[in-house]
Order: sequence, then structure tokens, then C-alpha cells
Amino acid sequence: MKKILSTVIAVGLMGSASLTAATIEAKKSGDLNKITPVSKEWMAAKASEVILYPQTTLKMNDKEANVLNKDNKAKKAMVRALYSGSEIAFLIEWPDGTKSVQQGYKSATYADGFAVQFASKTVVGELPYVGMGSKGREAVIHLQKAVEKTYEPNGNGDVSMQVSRKQTNAFGDDLKAFDKKVDELANRDYQRVFIGEGFRSMTEIKGEDLKSTADMEHTGKTWKGSLVRPLKDDYMDASGDATAVVFAVWDGDKKNRDGLKLLSSWTAVSMGAAADNALLLSLDDKVEGDVKRGKELAEMNCASCHQYTGAEMAPAYMAPNLSNIGGYSTAAYLIESIVEPNAVVVPGYNRNAHKNFEWYMVDDKGNRTSTMPPFGHLEQKDLMDIVAFFKTMKAEVE
Repeated sequence: MKKILSTVIAVGLMGSASLTAATIEAKKSGDLNKITPVSKEWMAAKASEVILYPQTTLKMNDKEANVLNKDNKAKKAMVRALYSGSEIAFLIEWPDGTKSVQQGYKSATYADGFAVQFASKTVVGELPYVGMGSKGREAVIHLQKAVEKTYEPNGNGDVSMQVSRKQTNAFGDDLKAFDKKVDELANRDYQRVFIGEGFRSMTEIKGEDLKSTADMEHTGKTWKGSLVRPLKDDYMDASGDATAVVFAVWDGDKKNRDGLKLLSSWTAVSMGAAADNALLLSLDDKVEGDVKRGKELAEMNCASCHQYTGAEMAPAYMAPNLSNIGGYSTAAYLIESIVEPNAVVVPGYNRNAHKNFEWYMVDDKGNRTSTMPPFGHLEQKDLMDIVAFFKTMKAEVE
């Protein structure tokens, strides 16, 4: 099946021997260790437009958040990349007029943030599932959030020196002195790095293994986020002339968290790669298919379980909602999902609340299989027509 699937993907995708608008052209640079979101070195790199789409596969169990995000549009982000002999760095800038910072003393506040995802191994046509990786295809995910300053005198997360501004004995000169210490010694970094290989496998990378640096700066109208990490370490290898990344952003003002976010599809990054590089061509994502006929075939084969824009006959979340699937999924992933749905088994909607809509089954050995049957019987033209249609399923860009 894997050989057949690889052949279908190779034949079905059309790529031209030139870099597309979605390809990020990284600029060779010197030492990147001191790069920040406002470093002048970024100006040497070309800014590439990357579209971030609303993730609508699931709906949050939060009425207010759902209302706030009901009509989300896609956003344009500008991305620059630098690389040295040993490191790669990204700067992502996206529109957000409100600065939302995570506050440790409030449980109902959410932070603005961004994430960058890499493939542990970059294999053409077999990139990991966005957000959590997939079996045999590990993903490394860097997450950065905007947080309030926390006074940690010893740098070890010790917050015993925190004071309440409402305490009657903390006022005047005492409070000014404390604020000065916070400005001098506070840690306002929230950087997390995870590695995942599918369902419930996300593991945080900590300690000496954490060799990346990330930061965020708000300009008043936009956020700028930077990330610097090794091209190659124990968790991933991006040391070739091309790699692939995924970007995601969260808007705390809209109560974004977890899967409620905007994200891109896998995006090619060229580090001096030739225009006919196989990875660059595979992420060009041009599909040779008849969109109109694909819409008709999707109604016959997909709409009884999946909802998507223009088709809402299926019960809500009986299967993943596909309304923005064309924005954050590659054509290769769509092909694989149709032909071999067991390749990636994802968590479903709330199984306790909707027991009839389980997205996977578990056998006696704990193996999960998708409840979606494989559609390997489809003729190649039918398959590519369906994929061409679903690639049009994406929100309008604001």
C-alpha cells in the first residue's frame, strides 16, 4: 500500500522548476546566537508571505471562544530566515493590534504566541501530521508565549519573592523598589519545545537538550517572533539545502489556546537549493484536477461524514470539519488521508459527550485504527479531482 500511495502522490502533484511565492529563501549569515526579533540582521533576508488559516477541524468546548472566533479570516504573515553553518533562524511577523499577555494570577487569561514546527526527518511526501507528528514521522515543535514578568532572583523559577500589589504594606518606596528589582531580574520567557510522534506522544524537551532561543516583541500593530535553533541535533536534521516548516499563531484576546489558532501548511525553506529540488516541488502544491468535478465527487464520497463550506448535511463533528483543510494541509497529506486514513489517527471530538462519533477504534493490543474506511478504490483521476477541490477549501484572507 505504501508503494502504491507514494506512486499516486508522485504522479498526482504538479511542480514547476521555479521557487513559488510560498517558498522561504533563507539567507546565509554569520553567528546567530544573539539574534532577537528586532535585530538589524533580518533586513538582509527576503521577506516571504505565508498565509495562516483558522484551524476548524474541531470546535472548542467554550461558548465565548467559539463566538469570538466564528468568522475568523486567514492572516498574512511575513517570514524571514537566516542560516549559518550550524544554526537556522526565523522571524515571523503577523498582524495583531492587541497585546495579550499570560498572567499567572488569572486562570481566564490567554496569551498571544507563536510556534514553529519541523520534521525530525524531511521526507518528500511523508511529512509529519501538523501539530503532533505521526507514527514513524516525528515532529519537533517550538512554542513561545507572551507572559508577564516574573521575579526569579536565582533564575531557577523561584517565585517566592512575588508580592501582591494590593497588600497594605507594599506601597510607596517599597513598591517602587520591588518594581525596580523586577525590571532588572525578571524572567519573562515562556519557551517550550516538544517532540511528538502522533496520538498522546507529545514530550517536552528540557534541560541541556534545549538548545534553542525564542522571543517576542509587540510593535503596537503586529507581533514579531524569532526562533534560533541548531540545524541538526539529537531530535531533528535540517542540515540539507532545503527543509520544511509550519507556523502557527495564537490570539489571546480571542481566547485562543491549543487547537484554536491560525496555522500554515508545510512551507518549503530553501538554503541555496536548486529550483528543481524535490522538496520544493512537492510543496508547490499544484494539483492537476478538475475542481468542479471534485466537488461533485466529494458530495458523493465525503459529505455524509464530513462538514465543510457548502456541505453541512453530516452531523457536526461526526468526522473532522474540512472547511479550511486546503489552507493548512498539503496535497500529499490529503491524498494519503483519503487512500490510507490509518496513516494518521487523530483524536476525535469529545468522546464522552458524543459517543456515537468516535473517530477511531482501539483493539485489544491498544492499536488505534481510523473509523474512516480507505478509499483506495478510487480511480486516480477521481482522487486528484477530489484533492483539487479540497485544496480550494480555505478562508478568505483579511
